[in-house]
Amino acid sequence: MTERDFHPSRFLPYLLNQAAEASSQEFQAYYRSRYGMLRTEWRVMFHLGCYGDLSAKQICEKASIHKTKVSRAVAALETKRYLTRAPSETDRRIELLSLTPAGVNVFEDLSRAAEGFDTKLIARLEPGEVEALRRALVVLSRPAD
Repeated sequence: MTERDFHPSRFLPYLLNQAAEASSQEFQAYYRSRYGMLRTEWRVMFHLGCYGDLSAKQICEKASIHKTKVSRAVAALETKRYLTRAPSETDRRIELLSLTPAGVNVFEDLSRAAEGFDTKLIARLEPGEVEALRRALVVLSRPAD
């Protein structure tokens, strides 16, 4: 087979998914064992920690997560007392989600841990590869024209 021949194992979406799964496994084990959190719960917390108060719909849009999964994650985080819901002041139909002080503490701990995992992952690449990969991933994350 030549380099130009297509093989499913070289399919870029497949490779991106494999890389994402492999690179997140160790961190996923960390937040699961430390806080009993599932991936979607971490992703919801990540968005609230980074962007402040958001509606569930905004999280769905920013994180590309189905509303059912976000709803379950919000309920679990609320049960753990990591977030609260409050009606929006501008639109009472919308609930804004906020991290509680306990949620902020967990987010800060997980952010520090994520930085450590990121450093270990980066160490596997050459310096020029890191920035090239970041730029390429930003481009690929945008909607296609």
